[in-house]
Amino acid sequence: MAKYLLLKHYRGPKPLDCPPMDQWTPDEIDAHMAFMGGVIAQLRERGEFVDAQAVSTEGTFVRFDGEGRPPVTDGPFAETKELIAGWVVIDVDSLERAHEAAAYLSSAPGPGGEPIREWIEVRPFLEMPPNVTE
Repeated sequence: MAKYLLLKHYRGPKPLDCPPMDQWTPDEIDAHMAFMGGVIAQLRERGEFVDAQAVSTEGTFVRFDGEGRPPVTDGPFAETKELIAGWVVIDVDSLERAHEAAAYLSSAPGPGGEPIREWIEVRPFLEMPPNVTE
């Protein structure tokens, strides 16, 4: 078994062909969330579910900048704030199974009940640090 991070993207190589969720009807949002809950239930039944979270568009960048003075900024967020909607962590037998799960996750319904075909980035967890040799 190997763990994979499935990152749900607002955008990918091509923009989504649907309006942002804040423009959906309440019934469309309910259908989408019910689908996501069903995906999680199926992953649990298969013993593949590890974690899932949606993320807010709010956030800050923080870094070490010397003792007692961490700089905090509200951007830029091109890497996450405008792109990442959430994630699912799975523990599956193969990369092919991770791709299968990601494709199904991408079929979540959006406006009019049509699949939104959102981009899902599949990233394996680093199991061992890279071996550096001289």
